[in-house]
Amino acid sequence: MPSGDVVSAAEIRMDSDPVEASQLEPELELTILMPCLNEAETVGECVQKARSFLQRNGVSGEVLVSDNGSQDGSQEIARRLGARVVNAPTRGYGAALIYGTLAARGKYVIMGDADGSYDFGESLPFLEQLRKGRDLVIGNRFRGGIKPGAMPLMNRWVGTPVLSGVGRLFYHSQVHDFNCGLRACSRAAFRKMNLRTTGMELASEMIVKAALQGLSVAEVPATLSPAGRSRPPHLRPWRDGWRHLRSLLMYSPRWLFLYPGLSMIVIGLVGCFWLLPKPAVIGNVGFDVHTLLYAFAAIELGAQFVAFAMFTKVFAISAGLLPNDPRLYRILRHVTLETGLLVGTLLTLAGLGGSALALSDWGRSSFGGLDPSRMLRLVFPSVFSLMLGVQIICGSFFLSILGLKRQ
Repeated sequence: MPSGDVVSAAEIRMDSDPVEASQLEPELELTILMPCLNEAETVGECVQKARSFLQRNGVSGEVLVSDNGSQDGSQEIARRLGARVVNAPTRGYGAALIYGTLAARGKYVIMGDADGSYDFGESLPFLEQLRKGRDLVIGNRFRGGIKPGAMPLMNRWVGTPVLSGVGRLFYHSQVHDFNCGLRACSRAAFRKMNLRTTGMELASEMIVKAALQGLSVAEVPATLSPAGRSRPPHLRPWRDGWRHLRSLLMYSPRWLFLYPGLSMIVIGLVGCFWLLPKPAVIGNVGFDVHTLLYAFAAIELGAQFVAFAMFTKVFAISAGLLPNDPRLYRILRHVTLETGLLVGTLLTLAGLGGSALALSDWGRSSFGGLDPSRMLRLVFPSVFSLMLGVQIICGSFFLSILGLKRQ
């Protein structure tokens, strides 16, 4: 399965059920988890630092490597140095983390890359926050320090700040480094988040789901060092950056559809009220029916965006992608199929009436030439009412179908 596909945790296959596998032995306090794909140069050092951290701090734990199909002997190196290795057959960074966390024996899981870019010996602040009751702890590389050559300049000054800013705006999150690869969570919180993405964008999805679920999130400093491997990184900045942004948009129907739609409706209504009575002039620029057409088009497009926001929200909740939203249920108690049919029918009849009036006016001139400026001020709202009325009728049926599973 290509990186970036969306699946449920239950769809990730393994030789034995990860839930049962984690219960075969007594639960530990901590699992240090490393997703791995051909990291033979660095995985050994990472395992040693993680085991040293557990021993030095007297933590009951394990080091777990979730291997994503390595062909360079990474698995053998990790096992030889005391790590437990599980095979994650579904390809992708996110899939390896999902698979590994489900197989973890620890009550808490600290996860980080196996390329040497993070020092697992500095995991204590993460564990301390988890012990205080935090559900998710994210590392902040801008507070902890980014060593020279550890992060491309575009990622450091544009990519990560922009994506983190979008995430804070959309989801009211307080996290300032959405893409940090060193993070921790309780296993119970991980299951509650019900993560779906299998690629790098899982980093953003995890924070988004925590915000949507109302989980307790903390941020601690984390130091980023240059990766210790000689091969090219798996990360593709533009591709993975787009996937992060796509994930942020897909989990926020408000910002993807609702707010743009309402903005278009407002702009369109202003244009219609301004130009429907008569043409207008500002300075030396005249505005007439041509601008009026765009105003009606803006309202029409805005209505479609608002409808998509409603459809997406209902579907996402029914599919378990988003948590239940009491505000939506209150709205749906009033926006029923019958209400939609009534409004749609009234708009359709209004459009038909306006069209009949325009046809009658045309007949009075023996179906000859007409004044476009005057006639189009009647035709435009009539056609708009017809289109919007039919769309509301169809949309009402579609929304009711989507709501069947929810009910």
